[in-house]
Amino acid sequence: MTAPTKPPHSNPSDTPSESPGGEHLHTPVIDWFDEHARDLPWRRPEAGPWGVMVSEFMLQQTPVSRVLPVYEQWLARWPRPADLAGEAPGEAVRAWGRLGYPRRALRLHGAAVAITERHGGDVPTDHSQLLALPGIGEYTAAAVASFAYGQRHAVLDTNVRRVFARAVTGVQYPPNATTAAERKLARALLPEEERTAARWAAASMELGALVCTARNESCHHCPIAAQCAWRLAGKPEHDGPPRRGQTYAGTDRQVRGKLLAVLREAHAPVPQTALDRVWHEPVQRARALDGLVADGLVEPLSGGLYRLPLT
Repeated sequence: MTAPTKPPHSNPSDTPSESPGGEHLHTPVIDWFDEHARDLPWRRPEAGPWGVMVSEFMLQQTPVSRVLPVYEQWLARWPRPADLAGEAPGEAVRAWGRLGYPRRALRLHGAAVAITERHGGDVPTDHSQLLALPGIGEYTAAAVASFAYGQRHAVLDTNVRRVFARAVTGVQYPPNATTAAERKLARALLPEEERTAARWAAASMELGALVCTARNESCHHCPIAAQCAWRLAGKPEHDGPPRRGQTYAGTDRQVRGKLLAVLREAHAPVPQTALDRVWHEPVQRARALDGLVADGLVEPLSGGLYRLPLT
């Protein structure tokens, strides 16, 4: 969900080296993005590579509206990786607040430590070095390299996959998990010129976030509606495996969140009795707490006390 600063881009007729099959999509989508892209703090030049990386961790499975306030507070407190690396990992979990999936906070802290120790405190520019950081997978490495450094990488998040599925493949939704065929298609659609490729990655992602959405897509606002294979086929209904829903109420995720909320608010170890009050069902509560300990998000102490991790 991030983007590099706006570079000039060429018309397909001016860049014959662009990947075959994608030229007719690049210019209309990038032009649309130039006009309609949201003004987000991680897209501004002052965000820098660290701001881009932080945003990518936070935006995984989390909407922009929830990320914005936490992102601003995070960068104000930890403007460089070394600032975060100098704090206990539990402070990252505390600052993560209610963004969800708090293991991301630990992973981001681990990446900050590695950046400080291995790269002198600067987010590395090389894709392979990014990929070698703890907590960084193929998507995040490609996104940071593309959005922070303007490099040429296929950046495949859920929004991009949905755009490609509809516009090129002609189906309503992509598979539940990213496939080799999707990666091959993304590489085939990638412009050859580096800055154009980085802009294309951000533009196709924004198109999926704002126009080609999972529900109630706005085809009348889409710059490539006339070329969309799914629309031209009459928008056939999805006939693949059922779409995975995201339930929360009553799940272990909800219990984990309630337990962590108590620990985030406390600045001293918390007794078991205080945690017992957050959920009525003891077996599920114990399972959730054990999971938090196993994930390194909670540190058990003697005497039945618990705290956020210090190491």
